[in-house]
Amino acid sequence: MPLKLYNTLTRSKDPFEPIHPPRVDLYTCGLTVYNYAHIGNLRCYVFEDILKRVLLSCGYQVRHVMNITDVGHLVSDADQGEDKMDIGARREGKTAWEIAEFYQAAFEEDLRRLNVLFPDVWCKATDHIGEQIALVRTLEEQGFTYRIDGDGIYFDTSKLPDYGKLARLDLEGLRAGARVEMVAGKRNLTDFALWKFSPPGRKRQMEWDSPWGVGFPGWHIECTAMAMKYLGDRLDIHCGGVDHIAVHHTNEIAQAESALGHKWCNWWLHGEFLTFPRGDAEQAARMSKSSGEFVTLNTLVERGFDPLAYRYFCLNAHYRQQLAFTWEALSAAASAFARLKREVLELKRNAGDGREPIDSHLDAFRAAAEDDLNTPQALAAMWGALKDAEAEKPRIYATLLAMDEVLGFGFARMQEAALAVSEEEIEKLIAARAEARKAKDFARADAIRDRLKEMGVALEDTAGGTIWRKE
Repeated sequence: MPLKLYNTLTRSKDPFEPIHPPRVDLYTCGLTVYNYAHIGNLRCYVFEDILKRVLLSCGYQVRHVMNITDVGHLVSDADQGEDKMDIGARREGKTAWEIAEFYQAAFEEDLRRLNVLFPDVWCKATDHIGEQIALVRTLEEQGFTYRIDGDGIYFDTSKLPDYGKLARLDLEGLRAGARVEMVAGKRNLTDFALWKFSPPGRKRQMEWDSPWGVGFPGWHIECTAMAMKYLGDRLDIHCGGVDHIAVHHTNEIAQAESALGHKWCNWWLHGEFLTFPRGDAEQAARMSKSSGEFVTLNTLVERGFDPLAYRYFCLNAHYRQQLAFTWEALSAAASAFARLKREVLELKRNAGDGREPIDSHLDAFRAAAEDDLNTPQALAAMWGALKDAEAEKPRIYATLLAMDEVLGFGFARMQEAALAVSEEEIEKLIAARAEARKAKDFARADAIRDRLKEMGVALEDTAGGTIWRKE
């Protein structure tokens, strides 16, 4: 059964065929590193990790490039407002360069804790200013740009007949329904900045000389220039969140195909949002980085959750479906993951060597994973193998190891990780559990108990408090 993927460009699910098999060129949009990644961001990186693992399991050789946006991402998609890096620098009293370095390291640590495979190439926007200027020069030479004095160099979307094809934009409807004032000098509502001029009389922390004057690159030109540098003039797959479809990825296509004169990327895959329950305005606000208060992976860890329990939570929904986040739902996922770990460790103790996976279970798993990354069905196939009462346990374990090449839970090293716990961490988790019980958040309290059990720690509640012992 061939691998099938849903392509946002065609709005259809079709058999995947790379341009130069067995090589697959994959570009994924990374983080704007002015703050921590929130768990909504991280859901997208888990989806992209599953995609990469499925491609590898199918025998493809994946060349994966991910950008780091450390300049040029303004607070408004309309190319107005302050650079987010400057906002982060002012918030913390540091330089924009220090902010970028700190939050890139934090982002990488989040990916490690979620068992997300790193890209082959990390590329920072500030390391590729020359490539971005060169691409803008190419677009300028081909007649796609114009200058707005005091503002920047803009891309003229009216020069591209199929502009907006990814998002299937109704350009006439956008013009008719526009209720916001355009940037003075813009020719079309959808035109976007390729190079922004530094504000007169104020030196920015991040600015460079260019043929048009001192300034900094637009957000969209960064990804296009870096993807073309490392992956050439034709891509197999480009990924990101659904919020990138209408503006960022639409503008990437416009730049690349105008410069190259041909189709740039064959497959566009987009992960859906993590949402909060309707009416929960407080929680919804906490998922916005611009609000300054949002849920990070550290938030989950501080409340007693294993980071991989969040990975398990994400895989319970298809990447193209919105996933509602509640603490109760995460607790349920954490309990299921704790049970999974216990069963894996039990199987591992009696695994033996050289056993073959069970084809019927593995085939069901692969059929789900290769059907547009259907992780809920893949998890069902995994549990089906675990519940097979007639199968030999060593073969079940071998089957789980094969499945884990895609799931990415780290079954093979799970015992070592489960026993690596300090007394200080145990006490912190016990305190978090006591706080949860006091608040009558029993689902969270049970999740913490389960996590401690995974670590080999047994709890006993006594009249004098909770005591623990190593099992």
